[in-house]
Amino acid sequence: MNYTLLRSNRKTIAIRITEKGTVEVRAPYKISESEIDRLVHTKETWIMEHLEARKQINEQKSTFSLNYGDSVLFMGKEYPICAKSGHSVGFDGSCFYMPENLNDQEIKFAVIQIYKMLAKNVLTDKVIKYARIMLVIPTAVKINSAKTRWGSCSGKNSINFSWRLIMAQDDIIDYVVIHELAHICEHNHSIRFWAIVENILPDYKEKQEGLKILQRRLSKEDWD
Repeated sequence: MNYTLLRSNRKTIAIRITEKGTVEVRAPYKISESEIDRLVHTKETWIMEHLEARKQINEQKSTFSLNYGDSVLFMGKEYPICAKSGHSVGFDGSCFYMPENLNDQEIKFAVIQIYKMLAKNVLTDKVIKYARIMLVIPTAVKINSAKTRWGSCSGKNSINFSWRLIMAQDDIIDYVVIHELAHICEHNHSIRFWAIVENILPDYKEKQEGLKILQRRLSKEDWD
């Protein structure tokens, strides 16, 4: 079985299926290639199952497109994409509107721009709200295009969110905001950190499950 071997100072061997549908093995320097080969062979069934699952996901992503009349998520609800005369793009509470006669790539680009505007407004407001409750002061609120992280908190207490988070339900967005603000007090995932989160949001574990459901949906959609 073909795989890419990456060595480092890690202590264990890890096998990963990449987004491109290839096998990546991370291993310590001290383990021989023959030993790595033996381990990969023992995991062959698992690898083949996950390669097939990744293949199906990639096939779905390759056919993903957006057109007028299609629906997209905003804060957990579906809204249609509508054509509107003029040159502006935006969200009016009932639809994502944009100029007429755009092709599918232009429509996707317009939807992403709308998402980014909405994310900046909604997430900034939520950060202000919960920062007051939690008695913390973030240095900035930024929106990025991260695909694998919903949010992050820098060492200087700058809060960053992926614009994709704006697709999540309102209470799930609250959880991510609270999670990142809690990092201002605890830059780790210690017991103290989770106690801060739980104090504000006792059912935060349910919100984590909601994020996983959204992530599975987005893994099959091409938003790049």
